[in-house]
Amino acid sequence: MNLNQATFVTSAPNLSRCPTESIAEVAFAGRSNAGKSSALNRLTGIKGLARTSKTPGRTQLINFFSLDEQHFLVDLPGYGFAKVPLKVRQQWEQNLGEYLKQREALRGVIILMDIRHPMTENDQKMVAWSHFINRPLHILLTKADKLKRGAAMNALLKVRGVLKTDFPGVSAQIFSATKGVGVDEAQSKIMDWIS
Repeated sequence: MNLNQATFVTSAPNLSRCPTESIAEVAFAGRSNAGKSSALNRLTGIKGLARTSKTPGRTQLINFFSLDEQHFLVDLPGYGFAKVPLKVRQQWEQNLGEYLKQREALRGVIILMDIRHPMTENDQKMVAWSHFINRPLHILLTKADKLKRGAAMNALLKVRGVLKTDFPGVSAQIFSATKGVGVDEAQSKIMDWIS
C-alpha cells in the first residue's frame, strides 16, 4: 500500500454516506484555504488528485481517496471562513463533528494551518475537539516557503510550546506543498497510522 496509489472514490455529504468497507483512514482538516488539497496532492505525488482553489470553502463534502479497498485518505470541508451561506457552513460543521466523533475507521487527523497565522481560534477549537475525543493529531504548518527558514522554525517552536502545555501528545511540523518541505515526515506519520 502506497500513498501514490490514491484514487478518488466518492464524496459523502454526511457520515451515513461514507464508504462502509474502510478499516483505516486518515483525515485532513483545516481552515478554508489552509492548503489541504495542495498537501494531499503533494503527499500522494498525484497532481490534481484533490481539486485546489483560491476560493475558500471549495471543499463542501467529505471526499474519499482510496489507497486500496480498505484504506483511505479523507479530505474534510474547511472550517471557519468560507464564502458560503451561514446555514450551509453550519451543516458542514455538524457533519464534520459527527465524522470525527463517530467514524470508527478514523486512525488520525492531520490538521493544516497556514504557518503565517497558526493556532487561530478555529484551529484551537479543532485541536481541542479532536484531542477531547481522543483522535491522534498531527499538525502541518503549511506554506512554509512563504517565510524565511528562521521565521518558520520560530513559528514551529511557538506552536509546539502551546501544544506541550495544552495538548500533550499532539505533534507538529513545517510543511510546504510547493517546495516539498516536510513531505517525508508527513508521509511517515500517515503510513504509521494507516497501517
